[in-house]
Amino acid sequence: MNIRINLDIEMAKKKLSLTELSEQVGVSMTNLSLLKNGKVKAIRFSTLAAICQVLECQPGDILEYVGE
Repeated sequence: MNIRINLDIEMAKKKLSLTELSEQVGVSMTNLSLLKNGKVKAIRFSTLAAICQVLECQPGDILEYVGE
């Protein structure tokens, strides 16, 4: 996949653990872990918006297109 997920970087900037992010966003730790590790093929806009709200970032800070 040509999309890199930088969720761990944004979490580190805010010093948030996966558990804390999960509680604040309202998404299971399992789903966030899969997202963080790039094991998902899709993400709901509502989930992305909630993550961005908690981490005070933009979607482009979390998702990055990398060429071939």
